[in-house]
Amino acid sequence: MPPDAGRLASAFDSPLAKRAYVRRLFSTIATRYDLITVLLSYGQDRRWKRQLVSLADPRPGTEALDLACGTGDIALSLAGRGARVVGLDITHRMLQLASDKQAACSSKAAFVAGDMMALPFPDNRFDVVTTGYGIRNVPDITTALCEMRRVLRPGGLLLSLDFNRPSNPVVRAGYLAYLTIVGSTLGWALHGDPDTYRYIPESIRRYPGAARVSAVMREQGFTSSDYIPVLGGLMAIHRATK
Repeated sequence: MPPDAGRLASAFDSPLAKRAYVRRLFSTIATRYDLITVLLSYGQDRRWKRQLVSLADPRPGTEALDLACGTGDIALSLAGRGARVVGLDITHRMLQLASDKQAACSSKAAFVAGDMMALPFPDNRFDVVTTGYGIRNVPDITTALCEMRRVLRPGGLLLSLDFNRPSNPVVRAGYLAYLTIVGSTLGWALHGDPDTYRYIPESIRRYPGAARVSAVMREQGFTSSDYIPVLGGLMAIHRATK
């Protein structure tokens, strides 16, 4: 058994276990993150992020927060349309890469280290909160959504891009098998460990799915919540209004 296999099996034992596993994982894969998102999205990741930013409709002066900002794609795209942007991530290496990417373009954002479960911002601070592949990875979805709502201004917009968990069991089985095979291959090729990217299908197996996440958003006080199926429903863009 590869050395990380046991950790993967126990990563979902508790919120604390998941938090620790995710922090280690993203520190490991940070330098390969952009490549992996392209490969696992059939090259569509950038298009989906552009769609999310278009839905945000940022204007000059819009106050925006991008959570789990990774290497900064969404944050810098929002900033490129005039928004004042803070990008937050728990992984310091991701923030370093985001800063490097920023240095090579004209868009500017502030990148800070922080936890989606306890945002270091006052109530009613932002007009828009975005996240790409963030909600599925938090230790507790309800707590994270409460924090997002807290920092949004009344009428503010939450947008989230993530994998979906298909409701059709046949489609779901095929989708997870594909991600497992491709993830294992990439794990061996890039890190010498097939379990590195097996976390993705394992997290999807335990994810409540787009329809349920929308329902949780409404339960936590968002006045409206829906989602846009992407890639035939294998992905989704959530949108919710405070």
